Amino acid sequence: MNPYLIVIPAYNEEKNIAGVLRGLGEIDLPADILVVNDGSSDETSAICRREEIMVLDLPFNIGYGGAIQTGFLFARDFGYEFVITFDGDGQHSPDSVIALIDTMRREGADVVIGSRFIEGTYQMGVFRKMGVRLFSAITRFFTGTTFSDPTSGFQLLKRGIFSYLSQGDNYPLDYPDANMIIAMHKKRFKLAEAPVKMREKRGKSMHGGLRPVIYVIRMFLSIAVVLMRKEEKEP
Repeated sequence: MNPYLIVIPAYNEEKNIAGVLRGLGEIDLPADILVVNDGSSDETSAICRREEIMVLDLPFNIGYGGAIQTGFLFARDFGYEFVITFDGDGQHSPDSVIALIDTMRREGADVVIGSRFIEGTYQMGVFRKMGVRLFSAITRFFTGTTFSDPTSGFQLLKRGIFSYLSQGDNYPLDYPDANMIIAMHKKRFKLAEAPVKMREKRGKSMHGGLRPVIYVIRMFLSIAVVLMRKEEKEP
């Protein structure tokens, strides 16, 4: 078994998943790949199996956070040392995985968040950019550290942190973004950022129509819950 597990949550990604898997297969990294098929109604699962990749088929769609937490549970139970979370839509660049690893080693971090803004000229809509800047300011206020891309799902986590997040409601089943950075800071985990390459997501987006407004409201509520949550006393 390899020390790294790449967890890919996938929902109806039959058009993208094969390319994603083949790109990851070209990285010189001792890693296994797990696709968490989040109740897809298309050929996502069948394509992964044809590519001889491990697949967990969820019986229905539980959302991004739930799929990621399922991957954390798998990694914890099977003894992996590191987890890399990677999107199944082709947005994340496989080559950038090494930047996450190098940053973790250099900084001694428990989790490294891949930022599309440290280097490069990633383009996004006005409302999305405003949301990223808003949550960056919020995380800086509560943690004292600037995270340029707090909504990034491209991350590298050590066993201690993904084992913690695999338990109960420690990981939100909806939008685990700025709220998770604040929660990890409260638990005294060390976080860092690394420059990564990302491609603008095409097609239907969670940031269209009224979705940005709903997203911001729900994220504020999630952050409030994190801040009000009492820390469990050590036994």
